Amino acid sequence: MMLTQLVEHHGWQKMGQIINIRCFNNDPSIKSSLQFLRRTPWARTKVEELYLKYRKNAGKKPKHS
Repeated sequence: MMLTQLVEHHGWQKMGQIINIRCFNNDPSIKSSLQFLRRTPWARTKVEELYLKYRKNAGKKPKHS
């Protein structure tokens, strides 16, 4: 669910820029990314941190100047 929401919000290209891992940059898919994240704690932590930032910012209303 976290990964799906992040990809819907950012897209694979932006995800690969934010977190530079091969499964986001080369032929990305939810399946391959989940397999990699299950085996790689540091990458999973980065995705979880990005998700928390996304959720925190999703609740904020845009500022008007």
